[in-house]
Amino acid sequence: MDTGIPMMNIGGQFPDLLGLDADGKEVRLSDYPGKRFIIYFYPKDNTSGCTLEARSLASAYQSLLDMGYQVIGVSKDSAASHKKFAEKNELPFPLVADTDLELCKTAGVWQPKKMAGRAYMGIVRTTFVTDGGGVVTDRIDKVKTKTAAEQLFELLDNRYNPNPA
Repeated sequence: MDTGIPMMNIGGQFPDLLGLDADGKEVRLSDYPGKRFIIYFYPKDNTSGCTLEARSLASAYQSLLDMGYQVIGVSKDSAASHKKFAEKNELPFPLVADTDLELCKTAGVWQPKKMAGRAYMGIVRTTFVTDGGGVVTDRIDKVKTKTAAEQLFELLDNRYNPNPA
């Protein structure tokens, strides 16, 4: 669906400063030297699909770290909401509270949506994979919430590098 809203594509660059995490601490790509990134955007804390996706990624977190990737989740929910969501689901990775939608708009995931015949603006669930400098190498538009980690492993299977540059 072409919405006329620019999407971040392969070759696009994420900013170093992504935003604030659940504790109000800045999340910067440069805080993770030597890591590539899995930056996933999701609509809302504590909803069924978003919980399934977060739990899938949490269960695979150590394997993803071992492959050289840092996982970072992003939604427009507040830091307080993220904190509760992360604690309830034992999420080991940072969640960025993009309450001003700056990062969502930069990534092009803040788009028109429809549900039950009602049109509204919202976050389109999207996962970006980047190199160590935050340049997008892959993008998943049709995220399978229940098997999000397996979907990533299939994509990244031939790229395992224990010592990423």
